[in-house]
Amino acid sequence: MTGANLGLRFLLEVCALVALGIGGYGVAAPLAVRVLLAVLLPLAAAVLWGRYASPRATVKSPPAWYLTQLLVLGGAVAALAFAGHPAWAVALGAVTVANTAILRVLGEWHPSVTR
Repeated sequence: MTGANLGLRFLLEVCALVALGIGGYGVAAPLAVRVLLAVLLPLAAAVLWGRYASPRATVKSPPAWYLTQLLVLGGAVAALAFAGHPAWAVALGAVTVANTAILRVLGEWHPSVTR
């Protein structure tokens, strides 16, 4: 069960990057700005995640770990909602919350977990 939930978590992280790209492209702005945001938002999220939230993060700070999780995953839900995809936002948010709760119960969702 742990392996499946960790695999789902990875898919949710990838979905968050895609959602941030969709949200960036959905901004009411000129095409160049939309394309730029569609690239930069997921890129910034990936850099933050790699530095603070990944199992092999270079910075080990529990507050930064929690904040990065909230910014990236919560930002992805918000980006989908603002881009006009509320059903996808609710689905992503619900699955993320459920997965987080399960991983927390299994002892796999904590900043001290490393791989």
